[in-house]
Amino acid sequence: MTSATLFLNKVLSVFTVAGDIFLVIIALIFILKWVFGEKDIYEVVAKFFYKHGLWMSFLIVIATMLGSLYYSEIANFEPCKLCWLSRIFMFPQVVLLGIALSRNDRGIAIYSMALSVLGLLISVNQNLLQWFNFSVIPCSVNALAPCNKLFIFEFGFVTIPLMALTSFALLIVLMWFAKEER
Repeated sequence: MTSATLFLNKVLSVFTVAGDIFLVIIALIFILKWVFGEKDIYEVVAKFFYKHGLWMSFLIVIATMLGSLYYSEIANFEPCKLCWLSRIFMFPQVVLLGIALSRNDRGIAIYSMALSVLGLLISVNQNLLQWFNFSVIPCSVNALAPCNKLFIFEFGFVTIPLMALTSFALLIVLMWFAKEER
């Protein structure tokens, strides 16, 4: 692997871990709201992400797309079947969110969430395959590009499918907040 690829692995892995920490914090905020009735923190967070959620989502899909293309086209990591399926649900969001952002069209949220849920399910499946050798969606482990191959393994747990899963989960959360005015 080149030094550029090693550097990108570290950078994207740090963003993945940060995204996962963010998702845990958001989950705690949802628990505070619905279990304990604490709405003040939720409203502050909701207002912030209503205001900035489209931009943040657009940056996530751009970074995810560019990272994915770097790995396949420059680092020559051959994408497997599940990676291609995951890309089908991520790549169109670059165009859709770009248009929505330019028009401040929050109606995109439901479409982005639908695409992201489907992509998330594929990413969950690929993570299950890599971690537990279990897959609901068929993908050959003997192919030229096997679905269980670990191209990167940063911090002892960050893989490309985990990066995709985190991106899709972040998009779902951000679009949840971006869809409703506060």
